Amino acid sequence: MKFAAIDFETANEKRNSACSIGVVRFDENQIFDEYYALINPMSDFRSMNIRIHGIREEDVQDSPTFAELWPTLREKLEGHVIVAHNASFDMSVLRQSLLKYNLAHPNYSSLCTVKISQRVWPHLENHRLHTVANYHDIPLIHHHALEDAKASALILMKALETQPDGSADHFLERWLSSQASARRSYPKASTKNNSNRGPTKLHLS
Repeated sequence: MKFAAIDFETANEKRNSACSIGVVRFDENQIFDEYYALINPMSDFRSMNIRIHGIREEDVQDSPTFAELWPTLREKLEGHVIVAHNASFDMSVLRQSLLKYNLAHPNYSSLCTVKISQRVWPHLENHRLHTVANYHDIPLIHHHALEDAKASALILMKALETQPDGSADHFLERWLSSQASARRSYPKASTKNNSNRGPTKLHLS
């Protein structure tokens, strides 16, 4: 199975204001492609967003719009399961950016490494990207789109390592099928009496 971890940064509160994207393509064992681009969102930058990611309007003046970048992105995402930390945000940015330019939205499958981390490592204080990355000694320059995408990729690879030999494909197939079936909610994993800092094997039923 092939994956594409993505991360967007936005110019303002609107989901169609993407100003950068990182894409990291990988399989269960290794990263094989990394891509980063600034995007001209054709909209205003808010000071709060600039404080988060450091990208300013002048930085993207000569950058392509999302519509101009889309053929490259579509090629990189095609045939891959999309992975993101808080996937609902990044998938929403992708969807709203396509709508902004009246571009067709492909039917991508996706995995959220926040939800996977909550199930596999329920003992962590929280499951923010920097917390999970730090737990696994994954280097991270937070809110740089490529760095965040790479961390998401490595977190999924770590989660797959916790599964018994030969069960990674089953883990993924079950997770994807459950995500696709009526967006069913899973009970929150209990952290009581969990002094063991080892990972939890994820069994979906």
